[in-house]
Amino acid sequence: MKLFILIGSINALIGVALGAFGAHGLKTKVAPEMLTVWNTAVQYHLIHALGLLLIGILCQLMPGAPLIKTGGWAILLGILLFSGSLYALVLTGTKSLGIITPFGGVAFLVGWLLIAIAAGRHSS
Repeated sequence: MKLFILIGSINALIGVALGAFGAHGLKTKVAPEMLTVWNTAVQYHLIHALGLLLIGILCQLMPGAPLIKTGGWAILLGILLFSGSLYALVLTGTKSLGIITPFGGVAFLVGWLLIAIAAGRHSS
């Protein structure tokens, strides 16, 4: 599905930009532990952006596996909730945003589980 390749590519672009912003723009503006939080957000963002690219390819290889697409949407939700909440926490200093982060982690787990199930069910 070309849509996931597009979404993955855009997320990779955003992840690289936010990584550069953290390294250059935030380095002197936030405490070192907040920079670590930012870097964690970027790391998960980029890993899952690559995952979305892979999902786009899997959609082409396994067109009869709807769980692949559902897994992709779960992973996108994970990026938004996990990385997004960490970015917002660092930028605003609002610690209560950290309560959102685990929901993003669960979305990542659900997404990868759905892809594993789809792969296990797929007949070549």
